[in-house]
Amino acid sequence: LMIVHFRLEDNNKYLVMANFYKEDGVSTSISETPPTHYTIKIQSLSLLKKNNIEKYTSPYFEAGGYKWKLVFHQNGNKSKNKAGKHVSVYLMMADATSLAPAGWEVHVGFRLFLLDHNNDNYLVLQDTFTGKGRRFHAMKVEWGFDRFMSQEAFNNPENGYVVDDTCVLGAEVYVRQEKFRGRQDCLSMVKDPISYKHTWKIDKFSALTADCVDSKTFMVAEHKWKIQVYPKGKGSGTGNHLSLYLALAEPTSLSQGCQIYADFTMRILDQVNAQHDLGKANYWFSGSQTVCGWPRFISIGYFSLPGAGFLVRDTCVIEAEVTVHGATTNKIML
Repeated sequence: LMIVHFRLEDNNKYLVMANFYKEDGVSTSISETPPTHYTIKIQSLSLLKKNNIEKYTSPYFEAGGYKWKLVFHQNGNKSKNKAGKHVSVYLMMADATSLAPAGWEVHVGFRLFLLDHNNDNYLVLQDTFTGKGRRFHAMKVEWGFDRFMSQEAFNNPENGYVVDDTCVLGAEVYVRQEKFRGRQDCLSMVKDPISYKHTWKIDKFSALTADCVDSKTFMVAEHKWKIQVYPKGKGSGTGNHLSLYLALAEPTSLSQGCQIYADFTMRILDQVNAQHDLGKANYWFSGSQTVCGWPRFISIGYFSLPGAGFLVRDTCVIEAEVTVHGATTNKIML
């Protein structure tokens, strides 16, 4: 274990930047300029841990003609860093399998950045293990640093990496020295999220003929949502179960890379005995991942039993209780 010191030109003093394990092929430096290709600001950082989000994967960005993501383990990658005393950060190729024919590979040089708010500069870790860069291919889509920085150094306010519960990460990615205009994303977690409950009463349920029936839209955290019910089931529930989902009502209105982290509870109300049938889940919703739910929410036989209370006078009542804990927004870096 070694402590790396850097001299600050403005006050000619030494500052302890961070604690690193000395590893072959890893260099550290300070940059006065932000990363060329991508930055992401993570606000309300402590709420990631509170909401049991062990790993955060950013929206994708483009560099060198390929799509990439940053992967951030605030409490360390437990599969690689069992002691759990370090922050882990990685560069991951997005959709590599869809881009890769047999034998495809690309050699990449990359630098990962962490903003020092106190000195308005960036700590930079660079993988210099080989002059050709790291080899990304269909079976190996992620490279980075298991021990990017000790958690003690990362969380120490004197170091400036976490200020007002916010940190800023970044990346530069070079594929054969190509460059691409980057995009900046910001993950904002909600400190005191408000739950919203939407109740949907469906009359003449047995007369429904459509495969999928949508509720009226409702607003939660400035986004429109809807409940979807498949009276005769969907997927593995077709023919014997009622399927129930929560969906974004207008996913095409989301900007590229926008993600919404929500937890939700779906209920079919027991109108007689108040023994409601429910399911709970959490999910990162986006323009490409718009729906989450259960293909086998409740069996059609049980749902239709006269004494079960779920279908009374051919009326069914469904509730969705939704809490949005955070969202990622973005803008193009000019």
